[in-house]
Amino acid sequence: MASTSASGNDDISYSRPQQSPLASQRGKQNAGANESNQSQTAKSSGFFPLGIKEGFSQWWASIPSATAEHRVMSYIPYLRQPPTQTESGNAVPSKLSSPSLVSVGSGKGNATVTSEASTDPFGPRQWHSNLVKLGGKDRALNEFSVERIGEEADENLVMLHGYGAGLGFFYKNFEGLSRVKGWKIYALDLLGMGRSSRPAFRIHTKDRQGSISEAEDWFIDALEEWRVQKKIDRFTLLGHSLGGYMAVAYALKYPGHLNKLVLASPVGIPEDPYAVSAEMPGPPDSTLANEFTQDQDDMSKTTNPRIPESAKEGDNNNFLNARSNGQKTAKTDTTPVRRPLPKWLTYLWEANIVSPFSLVRWGGPLGPTFVSGWTSRRFSHLPPNESKALHDYAYSLFRQRGSSEYALTYLLAPGAFARSPLIRRIHGVGRQMISSNGSATSSIQSAEQRRENGVPIILMYGEHDWMDIAGGYAAEQKIKEERENALKNASAEERAHDQGSAKVLIIKKAGHHVYLDGWEEFNAVMRDEMEDVSKRRKSAQARLARE
Repeated sequence: MASTSASGNDDISYSRPQQSPLASQRGKQNAGANESNQSQTAKSSGFFPLGIKEGFSQWWASIPSATAEHRVMSYIPYLRQPPTQTESGNAVPSKLSSPSLVSVGSGKGNATVTSEASTDPFGPRQWHSNLVKLGGKDRALNEFSVERIGEEADENLVMLHGYGAGLGFFYKNFEGLSRVKGWKIYALDLLGMGRSSRPAFRIHTKDRQGSISEAEDWFIDALEEWRVQKKIDRFTLLGHSLGGYMAVAYALKYPGHLNKLVLASPVGIPEDPYAVSAEMPGPPDSTLANEFTQDQDDMSKTTNPRIPESAKEGDNNNFLNARSNGQKTAKTDTTPVRRPLPKWLTYLWEANIVSPFSLVRWGGPLGPTFVSGWTSRRFSHLPPNESKALHDYAYSLFRQRGSSEYALTYLLAPGAFARSPLIRRIHGVGRQMISSNGSATSSIQSAEQRRENGVPIILMYGEHDWMDIAGGYAAEQKIKEERENALKNASAEERAHDQGSAKVLIIKKAGHHVYLDGWEEFNAVMRDEMEDVSKRRKSAQARLARE
């Protein structure tokens, strides 16, 4: 596939340049024993590679999240001066450390930049940064979008990030995905995360299932309100990790609006007896620890035993939707690699006393150093300047006041197992009764009500993903079984028109952050899926014209 380096904007000057101590801790050496010895020495230098002095400097500088996001977006190819609205949620507009870094449009809550065809071989394209106000107090979503100029956007892709992250983490994907003609790309910060507003998070329901639903509604009601405000009828939804969990919850509560659902290493699919019990604490160990201990350099030398061997060889497209591979995997290896979670952490999780980001906020000058323990491992495969920009961006988000991060304990037990597992619900996506206005209903008495005719679902995992891929294969099987049940008495024409399908995709040399670790292959796969949506739409239009 054609690829372009995302580091083409290295000449952008920053207000406080410095050599990153993060990724350099794991730089590859020349060869042989010398390489191994030096690598071991680097890794033994500490779990938190950012020194206290550098951490204090970053804490003291307090780079605004708008500036940090802008720096990350500066690495998008062909976008030398990205738009960045300067109002972060309900916070006071940022006092930028360098005003020239941010291009502001007609107001503090929106900004627009156009890339010219002379400098953008896939352009011209228009890039937007907006703060979309929602109803109620302190409710607004940070939005970044890109569209092709001179084309009608018939399709929309909406991307949702994972827990505690932000839309800037998709910086490797915006340019590659916006090459597809007829599409507009949106990325949103979830309510209470990123640079969206951060209203106080409260659960009013006392029963267990009601609390789960209320926590999910916090996120997906905001997404639906955004969709209505943007006047988008149907779209393709991509969610990573917690964003994937929310994408499924959205599809179930607000059916009839998705053309395709893409789940990138989604959390919450497998079922765990501890997690679904209302009173029991979570399991004492989990693969979740790999998110903080797994090193990108190490991943290139190892493989995930839960991925079928056929998925590691040959053409990706030959194995990605094979149910038999999932069944074979489940039979040969049923226990994911697990690492212990401390009992004190399990207690704090269940009590919802703190969130992972509370430690960053309470740490004060040590906050940046704490964050470096994660960023140095997650971004060690990236160029040092990009790794530094992502570290600054992550810290600028993690240190903001707590909000929807406290929803996690209502949704997941310690170890990232869902309290209401998606494996129990995902087969209902695209199979619900909907009324003429698109809302879900359990009644089938009205002639205006109809059943959805399926939604294609893609479950995407990294080759070295700590998320349990067996859950993806199990979900694929349940979705296909539900399709057969729904079409058991269907006519040949109804079967031909049904859109329901499921497949599991593996992104090579990628971990949990598939969109970033294996961004080139991820973008290529996503472009194929987007083209498929366009073809389905054109085929449906042609069928209606014949009728």
